[in-house]
Amino acid sequence: MTEEKPAYREEFKTTGENLLAKVKELLHEGNIRRLIIKNDEGKTLIEVPLTVGVVGIALLPTLAAIGAVAALVTDCSIIVEKSEA
Repeated sequence: MTEEKPAYREEFKTTGENLLAKVKELLHEGNIRRLIIKNDEGKTLIEVPLTVGVVGIALLPTLAAIGAVAALVTDCSIIVEKSEA
């Protein structure tokens, strides 16, 4: 089975207090394959692979983890890998 490569990546800079809201906004847009959150030094804090069809209650643990990261960082970046859809 071949793994599908993401069509493109986008990077967003944000603050810790706006992190969760930005992630929710991006998830609402759809067609996201992977979320990577890095601190201002470029170190990966959390990497979340998202599969097609993961919605609602299945995302609650992920959003809780992102909320915990948001409480610990001041500046961070969100890297979004999107599929071609």
